[in-house]
Amino acid sequence: MGAVFLLVGVLGFIPGITTNYETMGFAGHESGALLLGIFQVSVLHNIVHLLFGAAGIAMARTAAQSKNYLVVGGAIYLVLWIYGLLIGLDTPANFVPVNMADNWLHFVLGVGMLGLGLALSRGTARAGRATTAH
Repeated sequence: MGAVFLLVGVLGFIPGITTNYETMGFAGHESGALLLGIFQVSVLHNIVHLLFGAAGIAMARTAAQSKNYLVVGGAIYLVLWIYGLLIGLDTPANFVPVNMADNWLHFVLGVGMLGLGLALSRGTARAGRATTAH
């Protein structure tokens, strides 16, 4: 997951892959740049992806850290999904910025990451149980 977020962060800075690149702002809903012509991005949005990706790679060293990255990251993305649905997309509250495509991608990422993290939790809990013969 970390590598995917790093890749998305880098792609957000590449003209052509990001359409309307010349309209990219640092932050705010005025940024007209669209990653893959779909997802609204800004310099801040891309930096967040890069940092989130770096955190994912750093936390991939152990199963416990991976699980925490996925569960906490999934929860963050679900909060971002709700936030994106509640704010006006053309208001200062949309400072990252996000559009409807971003909102629904955040939902899918949140559910997917949370599900993977919880699946890792079950496998880790089973593997950690000691069996004793009576």
